[in-house]
Amino acid sequence: MTAAIGAPLPPYDPAAAENATTLPVGGPATVRAYVAELLRRHRRAFVTLVLVNSVAVLSSMVGPYLLGGLVEDLSAGSRDLQLGRVVGLFVFALAIQTFFVREVRLRGAMLGEEMLADLREDFLVRSVALPPGVLERAGTGDLLSRITTDIDRLANAMREAVPQLSIGVVWTALLVGALTATAPPLALAVLLALPVLLIGSRWYYRRAPRAYRSEAAGYAAVAGALAETVDAGRTVEAHQLGARRIALSERRIAEWTAWERYTLWLRSVLFPVVNVTNVLLTSAVLLLGGAFVLRGWMDVGQLTTGALLSQMLFEPVGLILRWYDELQVAQVSLGRLVGVREIESDSGEESLAPEGRELVAEDVRFGYRAGTDVLHGVTLRVPRGTRVALVGPSGAGKSTLGRLLAGIYAPRTGHVSLSGAELSRMPAERVRRHVALVNQEHHVFVGTLRDNLLLARTDADDAELWAALGAVDAGTWARALRDGLDTEVGSGGLSVTPAQAQQIALARLVLADPHTLVLDEATSLLDPRAARHLERSLARVLQGRTVVAIAHRLHTAHDADVIAVVEDGRISELGGHDALVEADGAYAALWRSWHG
Repeated sequence: MTAAIGAPLPPYDPAAAENATTLPVGGPATVRAYVAELLRRHRRAFVTLVLVNSVAVLSSMVGPYLLGGLVEDLSAGSRDLQLGRVVGLFVFALAIQTFFVREVRLRGAMLGEEMLADLREDFLVRSVALPPGVLERAGTGDLLSRITTDIDRLANAMREAVPQLSIGVVWTALLVGALTATAPPLALAVLLALPVLLIGSRWYYRRAPRAYRSEAAGYAAVAGALAETVDAGRTVEAHQLGARRIALSERRIAEWTAWERYTLWLRSVLFPVVNVTNVLLTSAVLLLGGAFVLRGWMDVGQLTTGALLSQMLFEPVGLILRWYDELQVAQVSLGRLVGVREIESDSGEESLAPEGRELVAEDVRFGYRAGTDVLHGVTLRVPRGTRVALVGPSGAGKSTLGRLLAGIYAPRTGHVSLSGAELSRMPAERVRRHVALVNQEHHVFVGTLRDNLLLARTDADDAELWAALGAVDAGTWARALRDGLDTEVGSGGLSVTPAQAQQIALARLVLADPHTLVLDEATSLLDPRAARHLERSLARVLQGRTVVAIAHRLHTAHDADVIAVVEDGRISELGGHDALVEADGAYAALWRSWHG
């Protein structure tokens, strides 16, 4: 996609923008509702800003009125001009204006910062509350671009655009009102210039939101391509994919910069229209005013005051257009941030709670893309206390089935339930109290060791934290730390080994105490010695719990109560190890292959 300045790009394609991101973009109704909510939260500060701005604008009108009076007195031949009183009033009005302009700037900046803080907090809280499957499918590029680029774009709008736009609207309304009250015939000049401004603005604002939306989606695509390349750097190097990844990045950048040029071209049309409007307004005021004075319909003082007030209109109108243009960018970023509101949350039915511990998947079908299922009519029953192993070739659907059983994803059709309570209809926090997924991914958050453990249960005391560490064989190295539980870990703190990081994750699991665990080879990324040590720790955690183990290595499946063989998204065999080996089916072939 290329475009020279002055040549418009093809019309915005909503489907293309939607395909560029996983998380939705909030529609106009969602954005308006959120802005109205923000204003309600800060209505007192907003009303105060409007009142302070009104005083500042009214005090700025004193000068034109005084000058108009002086001109009228001079034209009438008056010798008693009372310059001292006029100058005194002007200086007093100027002092008031200076004070309230400062207040306007200060209160506007404070209001903007408060609204920006609310926006950041709302986005974070809402994102954390999203269904886990949504966040997992969103990927890093789109999510990071919203948290970073869109927040940065909104920062200027929240700090400046919203307060300044409010100031400009109040300023313009008061000036037009004053012009109409002082010299009603000159209000015709505004009516002559207004159509030019409206036509130009309508042309611009019909195109700008779509263009800015495509521009933002293009940047998200750039960020996604770069993030993916960095994350998979070793793979790119090993398979000599560098040239292909560079070409992809260059294409994404070219598409993004093409939309950047297009939005620049739109602005290059709007700004001359604004300048023409200003010239037309001034010319109309002087020509009409001169004609009205000659006919005796108004005096010279009214013309002087009206001309000065019309000149004062340039600044607030320019302010409105400038910051409204800024809001076009901000509106797109705001739509991307509040778009998460259009995703159904895991609010679930608060009254829905499992009465037992039997995990059941019934005729489950699921796909990551519409029209393409990964699982096809899978039915599996896991009684309380049972250890089930899911085995099968790579890509068969084992991990996908495990995530459905853990409540990460919701099936397209069918049901995954815990003793009759569907996991997809329960809040995520309630699901996690009963079922937890343990995989190769483990994360140590920046903070103290205590903070990392309290994530699982905020009311746990130190004795319970030490007991959880001891249960996973982490007590020895943890007690050897200089500050114990108060030791800073994570980035910038103590660097823990992968095995220690996994032990911290398992200690959280002990504190959370779910009765059912879904294991996706939690130790497969560790070296053999650390893996064996951690498997002993894991065995203690698993005692007395229902376990669904996704077995990429068959020694995990050997000791399971039940083995489910997953092939092509279906369970082809189900039974114990000895029975499946004797059956000489798919599992027996896998077992022979694994043993050589």
